Amino acid sequence: MSKRNKRKQEINSGQDSEHELYSTPMAFSIYGQEHIDRETMEQMRTAMRLPVTVKGALMPDAHVGYGIPIGGVLATHSNIVIPYAVGVDIACRMCMSVFDLPPETLITEETKIKNALTSSTIFGVGGENKQHIDTSLFEKNVWKATGTVRQLKQKAYSQYGTSGAGNHFVEWGILDVLTNDDILYVRPGKYLALLSHSGSRNFGASICDIYYDIAKQKNILPREVRHLSWLDLESEEGQEYWIAMNLAGEYASANHHEIHAKISRSLNVKPIRIVENHHNFAWKEILEDGTNVIVHRKGATPAGTGNIGIIPGSMTQPGYIVRGKSDDDSIRSASHGAGRRMSRTQALKTIDHDHLKRYLQDKGVILIGGDTDEAPMAYKDLDKVMKSQQNLVSVLARFIPKIVRMADPERHGRKRH
Repeated sequence: MSKRNKRKQEINSGQDSEHELYSTPMAFSIYGQEHIDRETMEQMRTAMRLPVTVKGALMPDAHVGYGIPIGGVLATHSNIVIPYAVGVDIACRMCMSVFDLPPETLITEETKIKNALTSSTIFGVGGENKQHIDTSLFEKNVWKATGTVRQLKQKAYSQYGTSGAGNHFVEWGILDVLTNDDILYVRPGKYLALLSHSGSRNFGASICDIYYDIAKQKNILPREVRHLSWLDLESEEGQEYWIAMNLAGEYASANHHEIHAKISRSLNVKPIRIVENHHNFAWKEILEDGTNVIVHRKGATPAGTGNIGIIPGSMTQPGYIVRGKSDDDSIRSASHGAGRRMSRTQALKTIDHDHLKRYLQDKGVILIGGDTDEAPMAYKDLDKVMKSQQNLVSVLARFIPKIVRMADPERHGRKRH
């Protein structure tokens, strides 16, 4: 029996087993290599040595994370899911509401717009919400499907309609739609828009921690790749994780809609279009050669044909609404942002608060909350990142942030990915 077949037999057996890495990593596609540091490259190479890996790609915003890099895309055998290749913040996503209001509203109604943002959002690691608009998600039978989701339901409910810390935000800005598109359905022009970034809160983090602990006991790996322990979808634990992960995806989407609905209601306006996508997730997909796989996109945007995605910049740099080009080498993926060029610790130590304040004033951006670890200078240049992925997405619209809300520093927990 070949080494590869022996590994596949061990994986499929569902028994506790010890696995070795392949001595040589599989080749993987790299976009914007000039923007990616050596440690990130090495982390991805390690993931490409897993016996369950089928294909991989690294996006131009990539930087080091837990398990695989943020900006890493990993395709595994069709029965294998890796909790930490999805990440702690399961289904972290982008959501934008587009309003048929002129950009000048940000000036003529600045106080009203700002108050709607601050009064309708709750930020921070332990943030909870007691005023809900639509709780129909919690009536679904899937909350009874496993002991884990039953156990976590009340906490999920208490945090429904809130945002996390770290790089999570809700912000007002100007959307400049550049072209007619038969999926975006917004005519060219400039609009007032609301953009948010957050995920599945403590619900997703708990799912990751619970099933990672199970995975590392079921499939024992060398210490340097312990965070990449996997679950077999044919096992009870694998099925439970898959159910919980997908529910976290529904929860994250509904959570954004709850936030947007609350802000819209406070202004007595309704959006003409809502655009959204999530990352930090695993999808059942088919590669170009017909191979069935599980595609883990950790901080990477789905970019298949017809996929609409949002790639935000820093709070002083425009982001983009994009349409996927279904590039096979990238596993039909793109970046999920500009990507960090400084760690949070480095940014907190080196970026001065007064300098950040002056910088934001010069750019005409109002920041509510936040800290220097999310300063624009801690991030890569998104325009350079976008040039590295021209074959992956086409740009439909440009979003310019103007009023940004983030977690207050004292509630600003350090977020694992």
